[in-house]
This record gives sequence, structure tokens and C-alpha cells, in this order.
Amino acid sequence: MKMVEEESVRVVRCGGSELNFRRAVFSADSKYIFCVSGDFVKVYSTATEECVHILQGHRNVVTGIQLNPNNHLQLYSCSFDGTIKLWDYIDGILIKTFIVGHKLHALFTHARAEDSVFLIINKEEPDAFQLVSVKLPKSSSQEVEAEELSLVLDYINQSPKCIAFGNEGEYVAAVRDFYLSVYFFKKKKTSRFTLSSSRNRKHAKNNFTCVACHPKEDCIATGHKDGKIRLWRNFDDDKKYTYTCLHWHHDMVMDLAFSVTGTSLLSGGRESVLVEWRDATEKNKEFLPRLGATIEHISVSPAGDLFCTSHSDNKIIVIHRNLEASAVIQGLVKDSSILTGLMIDPRTKALVLNGKPGHLQFYSLQSDKQLYNLDIVQQEYINDYGLIQIELTKAAFGCYGNWLATVEQRQEKETELELQMKLWTYNKKTQGFILNTKVNMPHEDHITALCFCNAEKSENPTLVTASKDGHFKVWILTDDSDIYKKAVGWTCDFVGSYHKYQATNCCFSEDGSLLAVSFEEIVTIWDSETWELKCTFCQRAGNIRHLCFGRLTCSKYLLGATENGILCCWNLLSCALEWSTKLNITVLEPDPNSENIAAVSQSSVGSDLFVFKPSEPRPLYIKKNICREEVKWGVFVPRDVPESFTSEAHQWLNRSQFYFLTKSQSLLTFSTKSPEEKLTPTSKQLLAEESLPTTPFYFILGKHRQQQDEKSNEALENELVQLPLTENIPAISELLHTPAHVLPSASFLCSMFINSLLLSKETNSAEEIPDDVDMEEEKESDNSDEENDFTEKVQNTDNTDLGEDFIHQLSKCEEKELRKFRKVDYSWITAL
Repeated sequence: MKMVEEESVRVVRCGGSELNFRRAVFSADSKYIFCVSGDFVKVYSTATEECVHILQGHRNVVTGIQLNPNNHLQLYSCSFDGTIKLWDYIDGILIKTFIVGHKLHALFTHARAEDSVFLIINKEEPDAFQLVSVKLPKSSSQEVEAEELSLVLDYINQSPKCIAFGNEGEYVAAVRDFYLSVYFFKKKKTSRFTLSSSRNRKHAKNNFTCVACHPKEDCIATGHKDGKIRLWRNFDDDKKYTYTCLHWHHDMVMDLAFSVTGTSLLSGGRESVLVEWRDATEKNKEFLPRLGATIEHISVSPAGDLFCTSHSDNKIIVIHRNLEASAVIQGLVKDSSILTGLMIDPRTKALVLNGKPGHLQFYSLQSDKQLYNLDIVQQEYINDYGLIQIELTKAAFGCYGNWLATVEQRQEKETELELQMKLWTYNKKTQGFILNTKVNMPHEDHITALCFCNAEKSENPTLVTASKDGHFKVWILTDDSDIYKKAVGWTCDFVGSYHKYQATNCCFSEDGSLLAVSFEEIVTIWDSETWELKCTFCQRAGNIRHLCFGRLTCSKYLLGATENGILCCWNLLSCALEWSTKLNITVLEPDPNSENIAAVSQSSVGSDLFVFKPSEPRPLYIKKNICREEVKWGVFVPRDVPESFTSEAHQWLNRSQFYFLTKSQSLLTFSTKSPEEKLTPTSKQLLAEESLPTTPFYFILGKHRQQQDEKSNEALENELVQLPLTENIPAISELLHTPAHVLPSASFLCSMFINSLLLSKETNSAEEIPDDVDMEEEKESDNSDEENDFTEKVQNTDNTDLGEDFIHQLSKCEEKELRKFRKVDYSWITAL
């Protein structure tokens, strides 16, 4: 079978890579922070947490990043692919590639080493690593070979945390096991210091774990497995060297970093607490506690105003100099096992799966960052290796995101199973899920599957759970009101079984009329209104691993994948097997917006993708070896804006996008765009408009307000009425600044306040009012028709323009009345 391949569609990594694999690096002005993410380098804004660039070009995992000491607007990166790349991170442009040839494990730079960088490479033996200096040749070509390597230190640790340059690049320190090696560049001499483990107390561990060097003095700080920090001095002499101990951490010290000036030392470990040792003394220390997870790395900005910590839960926290957290960049949390599988929140289109222990994480696929965590277990997590924790095993969304069902379990022994099912309702006021119903021991054994009936015509929400105890249960929403409040709750409506076989899977048809439940090798079909057993299917090809109904025009088909590597398709109208094929299916996922179904099969080479319609004998799309690892989970995500692929092979990507997660928890998808092209316009704008306030609210409302201001300014220029500034009115300023306890009553002030706002159009109207007009004569007169006519005639005339004959006809009383009317402002009429 031939299929037309579109070169634009390819498998791309869209997230899930580790942000905490290496230390993050700040830009010189602290506006941006760089971190490695798989084979990308990501550029984040420290102010808004937005990803503003993705530097893409390496063909393998990026293992190190450093600013170019000679140009702070450029960034070096190295990778397992054996290359060093130089980037312009402001524009996201690759400037040059240096081909070294060896597998590069870490990268270091400093200002004194002109046109040279330092690398950790692997030589011949698998566990033998070297620190080498590589001269980067100057050339106008895009790719340059850098073959001039010189050895600096041998037999070192591959971790970059175990190498540090000190005193402006005069020496380099390296730690491994119980050894500290210091190489002096001027003397070209290496000193080695040893901490013997035989002198320690029982169970004490002196192993070196990390090293940091003072930026301006001859002082080296080393972290150890027993939680101690040692400060080494006089190490230029092998016999006169000294060290002092600082001890607060109860477990191993994970990383150390000196501040830019060297006045303080930062340390972190498994306690999730950042410790600042000021003046490197035991007594003078500050803490930033409850950071959420083990601190893996600590970085300091070149300007000295920001720190950042990388954590074991794939998170980076940006911290101010006064130890206040200012920004959190949260990646996809890597759980040891994703038991819930991949789900899509119907409301936010976020990817939902296991996160921190006992939590569900909601992860944005567009911005590649976590939106929020939902605490399901609602218990404090105790980090103890021997303790059996409560596990979140199952979850499902229902009723277009209005309901969420979760299952958690804990089992110490085979006979001691603790099982709990929780149902959460979405609250529009709090914009989150609130616990509605808690069911202890909904089944007597492990729950294997749960699903909601998501049919459009479904009046009453329905949930089905399947268990190893041989039963499936139907749960419905009922009225749970009492005399105190109105409420709803979930209750069991029906219990079904089939010859005491274990129930393994369950799913509803698209219209909700049928329920399919698999009991080991047998598939049973039930009527969802009467819960009567309609028919059974049995192929004796092994236990059913996956089960799903067809959709739209293929809704009459039911598909099942068995453990023995058989994919079966049954016709529900004829109650017979339509077709079957031999495929070792690991993922079977229907597209909610079309008839297409994606199946991922595992082979000896890698994982293969098949996209097909149950009604057609040939697949629409086949992609061999989509990745070398085993694909464990997959999900279709509906597109907000449909694509327009014309090729038959790629039309399945028009309405939905297929995401899949590998065994190492790398998130991949089929896309026409690179990760850099997928960045939102808001992110791009952050770089383009650095002079403006870089907040998301500005980009949402800023330009809209600017346009409104421009329109209002144009309207004001065209209007005849120009209102005065309120701060120039004495009555208002006096009202606002007078203490409240000496002000007269509000009824007295009201008329004065209103009159002060009704000012005349003429600026000299106050000067024209004669002094001999008494306040008593300014009482309101009857608004007769004659007075109104008279006012209209004389309103736009001036005293000097009146004829003498007309003046002689006015009496003294009428003149006073005229002055009174002239004082009143009628300009508000023009605004009507």
C-alpha cells in the first residue's frame, strides 16, 4: 500500500522534558532564565514566567548551557550529539556550531579563558571522565570543527555540580568520592586532598556531593553525603590546608552556590529548604522553607539580584535577594508510574494525569507548563522510602467537565486493601473542583476501570466502575437534600456480574444506550436503561486489555485489544466478528471528533502507529517506529482551529491532535510546527517590547485601552464642552482634605458640591458677577413661559452689544434677574 507522505507532518517533542536536568542560567540583566529541556534550550522571562524562545538545533539531549563571557547577549550550549552551539537568545537564532566529536557531559566558561571553553568528556573507559579545555576557532563558516583539546583534570565525576572555577578563574576544583582535586592554571599544578572514611563514626558518610568556589577569594565549599558543608582554605599548600564545618542539613547536600560578591553561601537538599549562610558562619543563616520538593540545583544571576532553585518535581523557582519567591516555572511532573493514564479536561483542554504524590496535575499543552495541582488524597506526604503511600490509581471526567471521579488505594498486605472513591463537582465561583461524595470500599478488590456516560441526551449523570471482585457497579446522581440545605450525591443503582469473572474494562457507546464491560476474555453488552445483558462476544484470544466503541458513522462497531496481541472488531448489529488482526496493541484511543481510531503497537524495533476507521479494511495512516521506546499512553486533543490537510494520509489530524507519552515520560505529538513556532504571540511580544511593563494583563488590556484613549481624545477635541480638572476646584479639594470629624452634615455639603461641578463655559464668568448681588436675591423664581422666552433671546448676547433702547426698557429688578441667569451654566445640554 502506497501513501503520500507530507514532509511537513513529523513527530515532535512538545513537552515533558526535564527542566531540572542541569543548572539554570540567568541573563546578564536578570530578565531571562535559560534551562535545558531535552534536546531544546528554553528561554523564560523571570518577570512573567512566559517561555519567550525555544532554541532548537541539537540532535540529542542538551547537557550544558553558559553565557558567552565576551558577549552577554549570546549563549553556549553543549549536547550528547558532540557539538557546541552558539546562540543569539534575544532573536532565537543559531549563530555557529562547533563540532567536537566526543560525547559532551557538561560545559563551563570564564572570562580569562579567551576563545576557549571547558567540557566534561568520556574517554575510552565507561566510568572515566575528564575535564578538558577546547579552543573554539574563529571562522566565518556556520559549522566549525574544534579538535584542539587539552587535558585539565582526569578521573572526575561526570556531574557538573562536582566542578567549579574560583577566584576569577585562577583555579578549578573537582570532587569525586572522598577526593578533592584543585588545579592551578598559572602554576599548572594539581593538589589533591582526601577525607578518609575510616576515621568517621559509624554510619557517617563523608562522600563529596558538590563543590562551589568563592568568586574573589581562595575558598572552596564542598557538600557531603552526611549533610555537612566544609569550607577549605590555604589549599595551595598540601600541608597547611584547613577546613571548617557548617552543619544544618540532615541528609545529603545536593548543591552549593556562592553569591556574586561572595558574602553568602547558598545550600539546598532533600529538606526542600534553601539555606543562606551569611559570612559563611554557623550562627548567621537565613532560611526559605517549604519549597515543595528536593532542591537539585542552585543558580545565582550575574547581577546578584536573583537566585533560582531547580527541584526534583521538574520545577524552577526564581527567588529575590531577600529570599522571597517571585516566579515558579513548573514543567510536567514526572511520577514514578502514571496509573491514571492521559485525560483531557473538557473545560481547559489541559492534559490531566498523575502529578505529585496524591495529586492530579493539569498541564497546558500550548504553553508547556503546569496550570495547577488538584490535591486528591488530601493528606500530608511523608518522604520515607519504607512507608507504603496512598496511590491515586484511576480518574475520569464526565458531563463535559462538570464531574470528576477519582480512585485511591493503599495496600500493605494482600488482605489489607484500603480503597476509596471520590466524586468532585466543578464550582464556577471558585473555578475549581470541590469534593461532593466520598465512597469507602466501593468494591471488595482493586478497581480496574471507571467511565462516565457522556452522551448529549443523558439526563442523569451516570458512572460505571469495574473491579477484580467480579462486579461492575452503576452509580447515579440523586437528590440528597435535607431540611438544612439542598444537595446532590452519588449512590449505587445497579450491580452486575458475569460468571464470577474479573471485570477488566468498561465503556459507553457514543449515544449512551449501550455499556460494554469486559470480563477477562469475554465482552458483555448491556442496555443502559434496563441494565439487561444483550449479548456477549468471545474470541478466546486472551484477556481484553483495551475496549472502545466506534463513533459517528462507525458507532455500530466495538473494538477490543487482547493481551495475546489480537485486535478484534465486532459488528453490534449482526453480533458477529467483523475483522481481526494480529497487533500487540499498547494504546487504543478513539478520536472524539471523527470516526478515526489510533492504535499504537509495540515491536522489537520500537513503537508503530496505525490510524484507521473500523468500517474500512485498510488503515488511513501508518507510521513505523514513531519512537524507540514503548508508548504507554495516548490521547486525542480537539483543535480550537481545524487544520486543512488535503492528503488522505493526514486528514485524521485536521480536527484533533494526537499526543502520546513514552515510558521515560517524554510527551510527543504529530505536528507541522516546531516548538518555537508554537509559541504564543504574547510570548513573542515580551521580547519585542522590553520597555513596556511585561505582564500578561498588559498584553490583554494594554493596547485595547490605548485605542480607547486615542478615540476618547479625538472625541474630546471635537466637543465644545471642556470639563475642568477636579483638583483645581477649591470646594472639592477642601471636601477631600478636611478631616471627617469636623465636616458639616452631608445634606449641607451636597448642594455646595454639586454647584462647584456646574461651572460656566466662559473662564471669566466669575469675574462678571457683580459684588452687589446678595445671596438672598438668588432664590429660585417661577419658571414662567415669558421668562424662558426672555432667557433664550438674551443668552448669547453680551452687555456691550445690547442696544440702548432695549437697555432703557429694563428695570433694576430685571437686571438682577438677568445677572442671576447668566451665572448658571447650561453647557450640559450640549452633551445630550
